[in-house]
Amino acid sequence: MEATEIRKLAALEDTHWWYRERRALLARALRRLSTSGQRPGRALDIGAAGGGNTRVLRAYGWRPVALEYSAEGAGVARERGLDVIRADARHLPVGSANLDLVVAFDILEHVDADHLAAAEIRRTLRPGGTALIAVPCDMRLWSAHDVAVGHVRRYDRESLRATVEKAGLVVDELWSWNVLLRPVAAWRRRTSTGSDLDDLPAVVNLGLRAIITAERYLPVKGLPGVSLVLRAHRPTDD
Repeated sequence: MEATEIRKLAALEDTHWWYRERRALLARALRRLSTSGQRPGRALDIGAAGGGNTRVLRAYGWRPVALEYSAEGAGVARERGLDVIRADARHLPVGSANLDLVVAFDILEHVDADHLAAAEIRRTLRPGGTALIAVPCDMRLWSAHDVAVGHVRRYDRESLRATVEKAGLVVDELWSWNVLLRPVAAWRRRTSTGSDLDDLPAVVNLGLRAIITAERYLPVKGLPGVSLVLRAHRPTDD
């Protein structure tokens, strides 16, 4: 992702409906982990950019490090008081079986050899550790937005599952996200000429936020969406 896009993301992520709900999605996943008995420990937020998700991890008691490939993104996260390392997702500077949780939201689609990044996630997780992964889905939604933000691909359920399982992780749950707004996204992508990372009018932002929030309470996770979210773990006997 270009430096200008990262700075734009950092400026928008506290208020923009998409980033706010994505942080809420992470918070819900962390609460479920706690309910299932996984206590907060060491976490890595791959592709942290401005560090919005890293701050969620810290708020829930995890000991997170933000990992960012670009100097611009690492600088923004560091300015916000986060522990940051710069590295490539295919070569994580972390010891094997060292982490309790790895978060990789909207990362794999940027990596040519995504299987290498997935393998690194497995390597760095301790046996029983959790991976939370989110990616954009459905090549029918491919547009100038994907080009502008540096996507290599969009996934379907089968390709995402295959990438994660090939790395040696066990998939626990795989679901769609941003389902209700998929028709809006499809229409917007047909006419887009660049990134969708826009500073929206307050009333539009509020309306979109209300729709995406309503999705939490509806049985739509099995329907086509704009993104896929996956929870997996490293086998305990690995």
